[in-house]
Amino acid sequence: MTRPISRFHVSLTNILAVMFLALLPLMAGGRALADPVPDIKINGVDEITTIATGTTFSATIQLDAAELAGELADWWIIAETPMGWYYYEYPHMWHGAGSSMAGLLPAYQGPLFNLTEPLEVLRTTGLPTGQYAFYFGVDTLVNGALDGDSLSYDSTAFTVVEAGSYALVDTDQNTCYDNSDAITCPESGESFYGQDAQHAGNAPRYADNDDGTVTDNVTGLMWQQDPGAKMIWNEAADGADSFDLAGYTDWRLPTIKELYSLILFSGIDPSGYGGTDTTGLVPFMDVDYFDFEYGDTSAGDRLIDSQWATSSIYNATVMNGQECFFGVNFADGRIKCYPTSEKGYFTIYVRGNTGYGRNDFVDNGDGTITDNATGLIWTQDDSGTGLNWQEALAWVEARNEASHLGYSDWRLPNAKELQSIVDYARSPYATDSAAIDPLFNVTLITNEAEQIDYPYYWSNTSHVNTGPAPGSGAAYVAFGRAMGYMNGQWMDVHGAGAQRSDPKIGDPGDWPTGHGPQGDAIRIYNYVRPVRDGSGA
Repeated sequence: MTRPISRFHVSLTNILAVMFLALLPLMAGGRALADPVPDIKINGVDEITTIATGTTFSATIQLDAAELAGELADWWIIAETPMGWYYYEYPHMWHGAGSSMAGLLPAYQGPLFNLTEPLEVLRTTGLPTGQYAFYFGVDTLVNGALDGDSLSYDSTAFTVVEAGSYALVDTDQNTCYDNSDAITCPESGESFYGQDAQHAGNAPRYADNDDGTVTDNVTGLMWQQDPGAKMIWNEAADGADSFDLAGYTDWRLPTIKELYSLILFSGIDPSGYGGTDTTGLVPFMDVDYFDFEYGDTSAGDRLIDSQWATSSIYNATVMNGQECFFGVNFADGRIKCYPTSEKGYFTIYVRGNTGYGRNDFVDNGDGTITDNATGLIWTQDDSGTGLNWQEALAWVEARNEASHLGYSDWRLPNAKELQSIVDYARSPYATDSAAIDPLFNVTLITNEAEQIDYPYYWSNTSHVNTGPAPGSGAAYVAFGRAMGYMNGQWMDVHGAGAQRSDPKIGDPGDWPTGHGPQGDAIRIYNYVRPVRDGSGA
């Protein structure tokens, strides 16, 4: 490898023109067809938002030399890190350049050629926390400088978080709904403003590792891709210890918060669908990356019998004495407590980020509570009264107009944000409390069985169905008993911490014995706990 004799030079003009201080404008700008096309990927994907400490990290590059194949060029592979600037020296050496870009050097100087197979330039574990940006570029002006007019590049940026940090994957709901149908998303001040589709979170980012595993590049969790045949819960729980896949032996049965990270509310609930043909049905998980099956109706299953196992045993019982675990149904988009005996469940094991799902609440002393694990800020008090879904959205907007607690960017949480604050170690039975940290204030209610209990809370996520009014329901999370009417009486049928759905509008009196196979209590007038992002005002 040759290097220029002259001193490496970076001018302010060049800096402003090239990748480091003008990423988006350059990337959006036109590029001649003849120009090379560099590509850099982190853990096999173009865009990644979060990596947990302890997660294996890989950077790969590819290049389409286009019509400039054979032309001499400076090849640049550079990283901006919390420790300063680094540059790569081909074939396998990284060098620190300190806090200044003046020490950066090209990775290689030589002819351009097509690099069709990914070339790994870095593989490591245990990156320090902080913001990172990686760049791969080629510059046809061979002078050891970053020249904006002759530079083509690709870049990606991400954050390394503590292994215990709790990055939430967005629900992937991109359509707005009124009380029945899809609508054009409303403006502030209009009815139904503030729903899920109007607030973007960490978009789902998966990488198929081509070895039977899938990495979630938001949470840092690695998953078994194919659940295989259903198994009873004891088999699922015991099987993790001996499970060996892709050379890894540290698999575990996921917790409910880990498994729920995979749910996507772009799915459509087929509960009212009377057919058996699943063509056109949309599950509540990404089937481009995970193997999914609906229930086998030919074997006596319901179509929605696609329940998935977790390690989260309820600290009480349901159905008047049944031991159960909280599982996710990726066919109908709900959490309930399923029996640990008899029934079979789909199971996928998980590894990495063992602290995922652990909250780190701080009372800010001003009526708000920050979860340092997710970065979300919550109101300490709830709405104090039940509201239908449209009223709940409007109630939050009214709080914003009044700069409630000093902020005007409150929103109704989406289903995954709301479920993130459930404390599955708490329940009305085990701790005589709601299933939430005692830092939060929870309004007491009297439930359908005349017991002192705790409310259901609305999310801003519509629970879309296949019926004539696809947007008529919305997701809620039960922080008290999840009540149902069975065998002539009201009882806890799903467990404190269940996620179900309610009609957005109507009269609860129209459902005196609940709805569905477990007689789910239909309340409609659920409570509200606003949330806001940890940045902004």
